[in-house]
Amino acid sequence: MAADPVPRCRLPRSSRLPSRRRYLEIKRQGQRRLCGCLILNWVLLPPGSPPRLGVVTHRRLGGAVARSRARRLLREAFRRHQWDLTQPVDIVLVARTPAACRSFTTVERDYLAGLRRAGLLR
Repeated sequence: MAADPVPRCRLPRSSRLPSRRRYLEIKRQGQRRLCGCLILNWVLLPPGSPPRLGVVTHRRLGGAVARSRARRLLREAFRRHQWDLTQPVDIVLVARTPAACRSFTTVERDYLAGLRRAGLLR
């Protein structure tokens, strides 16, 4: 049986940003791109570090169901493409108002467009 060429794509807790303090550091020190239904904030990490993700959803996005759906969509886009990043980064994705009512393909397209414009995608 042949080994799977792509690493197993999971998003364990170690791939998530740990604290609000780190979110604020990334917002203050990092770079930022506006891409459709999300805002991409990132800070480059030293080689060998794992990429990490944080997701922010505001109350103006809608009720708890809408905010949770937006978080799931953004996490899934990161999970699917975490191995396509050119170098390790800490990313904070901020969901904008249309994110909760869009399909996964639209959210994924916006996420990938943001990574391409930032030069973070292979």
